[in-house]
Amino acid sequence: MRNLHFRRAARTSVLGGAALVAALALTACQGGDTAAADNAAGSEPQKPAAGTSAAPASDSTKTDGSGTSASGAASGSGSDTAKESGSATRAPAAKQPQDSDTGSGSLPTCTGANTKLTITSVQRPVNHMLLTVTNTGSKACNAFYYPFLKFGEAQSVPPVVEDSKPQAVVTISPGESAYAGVTTSSADGSGTGGYSTQDLAVGFQDRNSGSAGGMVDVPLGKDVYVDSTLTVTYWQSEMDNALMY
Repeated sequence: MRNLHFRRAARTSVLGGAALVAALALTACQGGDTAAADNAAGSEPQKPAAGTSAAPASDSTKTDGSGTSASGAASGSGSDTAKESGSATRAPAAKQPQDSDTGSGSLPTCTGANTKLTITSVQRPVNHMLLTVTNTGSKACNAFYYPFLKFGEAQSVPPVVEDSKPQAVVTISPGESAYAGVTTSSADGSGTGGYSTQDLAVGFQDRNSGSAGGMVDVPLGKDVYVDSTLTVTYWQSEMDNALMY
């Protein structure tokens, strides 16, 4: 009987120890779960403080849909501002120099008052004469276009050879000369209304194609035959250019 009581007490002691071990194991598991939960809670990202943007730093380089980053657009607008500022302070373009050949006022026009006119016959081309104008003044003058010619009692001046037009106004320095070629009649006799005369008057033009000064009488020295083919060239700087038409 006594042994039976002893065995029951030992069984109870074993069962109690087993229960104690199970309780300790349960408590350890619960503590581990609590620590894991605490660690999980501690790993969550901190919420941003009030007034601070929640967007990550990399958002500043997002494109606006056109392939240009926001930071690049800001840099571009800064460049535009610099360009505008630079253009605002750019020096004005220099003025173009005026053409000295226009005779717009710096040089006088050649007229009978500052020149001397002579006319001579030439062997080649046939039926041609050479009109020479020499500057007798103290300043250079501009010989515009071509001379007006009046042979005898003619009611109109002869036409000009357009192909003889020079590229610039002929300027005659003091003591220098310019030239014009005159075709008096046709070489093959095809001209009409011919007549002979010893009288010739020459007029100058201004830059507006108007008459400059009065007509100047130029002695022919002999009878000169003219007909409907009578023509004159533009004023030329070279004698050969005046006689090539």
